Amino acid sequence: MRNRSLILMCLVALPLCAGCYPEPQAAVSGEVTYEGEPPPEPAAQVEVVAPSPGPEFVWVGGYHRWTGRGYVWVGGHYERRPHPGAVWAAAHWEVRGRAHVWVEGRWR
Repeated sequence: MRNRSLILMCLVALPLCAGCYPEPQAAVSGEVTYEGEPPPEPAAQVEVVAPSPGPEFVWVGGYHRWTGRGYVWVGGHYERRPHPGAVWAAAHWEVRGRAHVWVEGRWR
């Protein structure tokens, strides 16, 4: 009887833990490594750029983000410039030795 209770508790708890851990090679640092030549990105989607909410906002265009398993579309949006003169560096692949590293977009 005790073993059945333990199994039942594990079966109930398992779905609750399913989202607890990030994907392998999740972009904690904003980078994911791909050994060799990465798959080509799909064609960009057409976006309608809404009027800016203010002069301190910058439009960050949509892009296909590499997840470690494939590309997913991330829609464009406005971001508040963190300081005067800050420039947005778009997400991109970088060659490092024999690997390619997906670098998330960030402010410089």
